[in-house]
Amino acid sequence: MTKTKDALKILERVTGNNETIKTGIAKAKVNLDVAQMIYDARTKAGLSQSALAALIGSKQPVIARLEDARYQGHSLNMLQRIAVALDQRLSLRFVPSRERQMPTRRAQHSSKRRRQRSA
Repeated sequence: MTKTKDALKILERVTGNNETIKTGIAKAKVNLDVAQMIYDARTKAGLSQSALAALIGSKQPVIARLEDARYQGHSLNMLQRIAVALDQRLSLRFVPSRERQMPTRRAQHSSKRRRQRSA
């Protein structure tokens, strides 16, 4: 088994197929991603937490909490306020989970061709 430094892959190896743990990890990753997104946008704009808080009519501890990966209360309204303050547009999307991904038409077509060639 090859070694990896990817934390998610390591957790997957350790937890195996425990769905409860996998769900918890997925939720934690979403919170981490949102917190990192806010931090990255704020620092790219050259703003302190206090400066961003002032722009959205809030206080510095609120921004600190939003940038904490353990925080689970991110709201669309707050994310939109931050986006507007940073002259950004908030973009959300649904993507298939890895386990439920449907093959694309291109992949289906390729696999059909391979079956025809091997027959």
